[in-house]
Amino acid sequence: MNTFKVSVQETSNNAIIKFELNQFITKHQSFEFNNIDEAKPSPLAQQLFYLPFVKKVYISGNFVAVERYDIVEWNDVQDEVAEQIEAYLNDGGIVIEDSAVTKKVPVTVYAESTPNPAAMKFVTNKKIVTTLFEFTSIDEAKPSPLATELFHFPFVKSVFMDENYVSITKYEMAEWQDITIQIREFIKNYIEDGKEVVLPNAAQTLKKSTAQLDDHFETLDDISKEIINILEEYVKPAVASDGGNIQFISYDENTKNVSVMLQGACSGCPSSTYTLKSGIENMLKEMLPGKVEMVEAING
Repeated sequence: MNTFKVSVQETSNNAIIKFELNQFITKHQSFEFNNIDEAKPSPLAQQLFYLPFVKKVYISGNFVAVERYDIVEWNDVQDEVAEQIEAYLNDGGIVIEDSAVTKKVPVTVYAESTPNPAAMKFVTNKKIVTTLFEFTSIDEAKPSPLATELFHFPFVKSVFMDENYVSITKYEMAEWQDITIQIREFIKNYIEDGKEVVLPNAAQTLKKSTAQLDDHFETLDDISKEIINILEEYVKPAVASDGGNIQFISYDENTKNVSVMLQGACSGCPSSTYTLKSGIENMLKEMLPGKVEMVEAING
């Protein structure tokens, strides 16, 4: 079973703290409770209202936000609240009763072209995954019910998901103008119906949970760590906006070669080789002088 982990996130309102989870606890629905009576549909929220400083509880997606009364400061109590939420969930505690009345969440999905003519990015107004996933076949897609359904369209070649979007690469048999609306409507309805995008244990199964990634990072040499940090800070935000990802694979100390994997819209993109050579390779050479000779890419 996948273990729940809670991280404390400050918000722009110092009375409200977000307790973010490593997996989703509602099916894309949002709930707001102002007192313990209102919170009857949510045993988790009721638990939190037993704390005398809790004024309001908001549950959505992969987080619980709590507003406090002024009788305490968050710094004094936030770690205990995080531990309480974590323990409650890991003990099998119910977040929302099945009988709870939920209003259908309006979901918007818009299509965005990418530098790769074979890939289109479908962006939603909801966070749909907590980490990125790429599936290049229906067999690989087992941890994701949404990706599995998308592979039933004969023109879908690969599916890439991150935060709030799905990037789809198609076969040449179809033109985007003929299939974009169909895919957009399908994704919109799927999320609105509260269906699972990925299975709760998907990140752990695919060794993508935050804890697993952190453990792997710690096993790497210092230059590899520096390369990953540079990619995370300078490269990933740019390629994410294009519907793709660049993942570090390895660094060879002797040849000074860096291997990366191109995912999503970046995979097989005609302009990605140029981006690699002129952008990433030059950046790494400049920021790590004498340590990087060449960057080579594998398509995901």
